[in-house]
Amino acid sequence: MAVLRLALTDFRSYPEALLVCGAQAVVLSGDNGAGKTNILEAVSLLCPGRGLRQATLSEMARDPGPGGFAVAATLSGDIDIGTGTTATAPERRQVRINGAGSSAAALSERLAILWLTPAMDRIFVEGATARRRFLDRLTIAREPGHGVHAARYESAMRARNRLLSEEAGADAAWLTALEAGMVEHGLAVADARARTVDALTLRLADQPAGPFARAHLALDRWTPADAPRFATDLRQGRGRDAAAGRTLTGPHRTDLLVRHLDKAQPADRCSTGEQKALLLSIVLAHADIVAEDRAARPILLLDEVAAHLDPSRRAALFARLEATGGQSWMTGTERGLFDGLGTETTWFDVRGGTAQRE
Repeated sequence: MAVLRLALTDFRSYPEALLVCGAQAVVLSGDNGAGKTNILEAVSLLCPGRGLRQATLSEMARDPGPGGFAVAATLSGDIDIGTGTTATAPERRQVRINGAGSSAAALSERLAILWLTPAMDRIFVEGATARRRFLDRLTIAREPGHGVHAARYESAMRARNRLLSEEAGADAAWLTALEAGMVEHGLAVADARARTVDALTLRLADQPAGPFARAHLALDRWTPADAPRFATDLRQGRGRDAAAGRTLTGPHRTDLLVRHLDKAQPADRCSTGEQKALLLSIVLAHADIVAEDRAARPILLLDEVAAHLDPSRRAALFARLEATGGQSWMTGTERGLFDGLGTETTWFDVRGGTAQRE
């Protein structure tokens, strides 16, 4: 999996940009605020979801600009993907694959993208939502259908919450139908997450101690063990959920627990550097798993990753990326941070709304 050509139109800080890349490392260097992360965000939109910033679509359109934006890419295998919005429908995402209209969900069948950004550095010490989102991104990379189940579960849950809030009283038959949908898709979500966690835990446990911290992953708060009574919990909890204004049980409550395997210590008690190493270890191990599952390595988006690693870990990261192959996009303020990357690296100097290949 690789992006060989990326074209941006009215996206963030770019009126227009065209990046022609190789199939391995792509390095974007430039000052802070030059627009490096904007390019990574554009690549992240080549899969389902709201991208690596979790921004609304209208936020991605250039300001000031005509409204709407476009991101177009040519992938290895001569696959053309386009996505974006129009000025008349700034929050309605359009997707085209090889010229034909498609859904965002179909993008995950074409390629898998994983990312690591500075905003994720506090993932272990903040609320569970960010950890669930991280786990779901990992799961979609392995099982593209996971995104569809997650979206349908959330849709049914929102409809149930609205129905429970009606003063006139909720229609019992409609509630039962919505809860049946939540059970069907929620159990699929829970099972897929559990498969991802199990695969990662086994892979990381088998790795030798090295420059990247080994992690142990587990699910907490709502796990597949809760599945057999899910339908009953929903039915019996209607009054409680109506009073709370939200659904208080289900896979949307799941948390991802991570421990530093070699230190036997929860990730939230590790140092900032160790937490970064744990995240990187998980992403790299997952890339290996996805490569085996789908016979193609996922694209990695590593924002400012080199600046947060000491020289030995930086060298180890570059060696691993080169040895395993696949395309990785990395950003940094200085090109020198990436000394040691192979000769197949594509270099771009980013400044003032332009990305110039070096």
